[in-house]
Amino acid sequence: MKIVFAISEVEDLVKTGGLADVGKALPLALKAAGHEVVIIMPYYKAIAEQYALADACSQQTVFTESQVYPFAIKQLNWNGIDVYFVDYPEYFARDGLYSNAYEAYSDNGERFSFFAGAVLTTLQALSYQADIIHCHDWHTAMLPYLMTYERSGFFTETKTVFTLHNAAFQGVHKLDDIPFLRHHPGILAQVHGGYINMLQTGINFANKITTVSPNYAQELLTDLGSHGLHERLVSRQGDLSGILNGCDYGQWDPSDDPYLPENFSVDNIYGKKTCKRVLQSKSGLPERENVPLFGMVCRLTEQKGFGYLLPILDELMHHNIQMVIVGTGDPKVCMDLGEFAQKNAEKFAFINGFSTEHAHLVEAGADFFLMPSQFEPCGLNQMYSLAYGTIPVVRAVGGLKDTVIDQQQDPANATGFAFEPPYPAALLSCVRRALLFYYEHPENFREMQERGMRTRFTWDRAAEEYSALYKQAMDQ
Repeated sequence: MKIVFAISEVEDLVKTGGLADVGKALPLALKAAGHEVVIIMPYYKAIAEQYALADACSQQTVFTESQVYPFAIKQLNWNGIDVYFVDYPEYFARDGLYSNAYEAYSDNGERFSFFAGAVLTTLQALSYQADIIHCHDWHTAMLPYLMTYERSGFFTETKTVFTLHNAAFQGVHKLDDIPFLRHHPGILAQVHGGYINMLQTGINFANKITTVSPNYAQELLTDLGSHGLHERLVSRQGDLSGILNGCDYGQWDPSDDPYLPENFSVDNIYGKKTCKRVLQSKSGLPERENVPLFGMVCRLTEQKGFGYLLPILDELMHHNIQMVIVGTGDPKVCMDLGEFAQKNAEKFAFINGFSTEHAHLVEAGADFFLMPSQFEPCGLNQMYSLAYGTIPVVRAVGGLKDTVIDQQQDPANATGFAFEPPYPAALLSCVRRALLFYYEHPENFREMQERGMRTRFTWDRAAEEYSALYKQAMDQ
């Protein structure tokens, strides 16, 4: 099949989060499976500074009733895949992708509505007739809508697949602030109270809708789990599926990870002790081999479960335990963690910042990895943790529930510890179960580590499932 990825970020080219991981790994897996894949994304300032690219064709122009948009189409061959960039400097030659420091750009609705339209213009300019246009998150959610109203017959045989990576971010914008859409035929039917919800519009018009884990797909059909979109998703339930993201084991393999002081594997795990010692040292904690070390690397936001964790930190410190948290984000959470670290320097460390080296060291050196998320569409850190013999302690939501088998629920196949009630006490009880297991069942703990290290969540499997879904869409 001829598959076009319309996406706002791709790892190795530009990245702010997990969306970029999918933007790299899935196209490569689909290409390896024999499909022809093309990527179209904005030509951000960061990419322009990295690559001096030639135009793929003549300059294109999109007209609306209120504005004219002349733009160039740049081309890069990347890992054997043609990537085309929409070059409209007024919208994309900025320091940030979506925001200036902490403040989102006020014209994001306009910027990415234009981008969605420019993708369609680009495909026509290149005479590239795709079987599938795979759109990702709210940034490209208007594309299925715009394609429905495309006046030419160029896209008659093309189907759209729309993936929700995180339903909390919906792209809600005032229609008056989006000149590109303001006078579009049919747009008023998508407007409520003067605002357009881009994610919802993508759900309305795409041929197939996916999200990034089977359990998250089920959660999206509930009021609590859908962030207000459940009625719309229930109406499209027959076209909704959850396909679990894969893990890039090329980057996350303890046997040849260049960021580790000593490598290790499931057959020779001794190097993990060295990683733990170095992690303790670099975090300012005493080097204590037989004390369980809990690690956490994440954005410091409410979503990641700090509302459950912060209230129980004092009680956790009564146990023989160490904890390292690495991340940036909410200033209030940063301040609380920093103050707690000062008062509990022997047991608790907080690193306010992020580095790839420290992230890898936490995955390798910790005994347990904490992910008590409020919600987690897929999650990747639990997959990294399993690969590194670090036992995940998670809340059983979204992809965490799909990837971590709880010790109490299935002792013979367990790979971690999970709790479900959204309360601090439930997290505390779960951590205590993990501590008890560590201290009282060292042989079983070692078996759980080995089981996790042999677990694999591959992009090849995900590509197979997407291939089947694309075929279903084409057969509609």
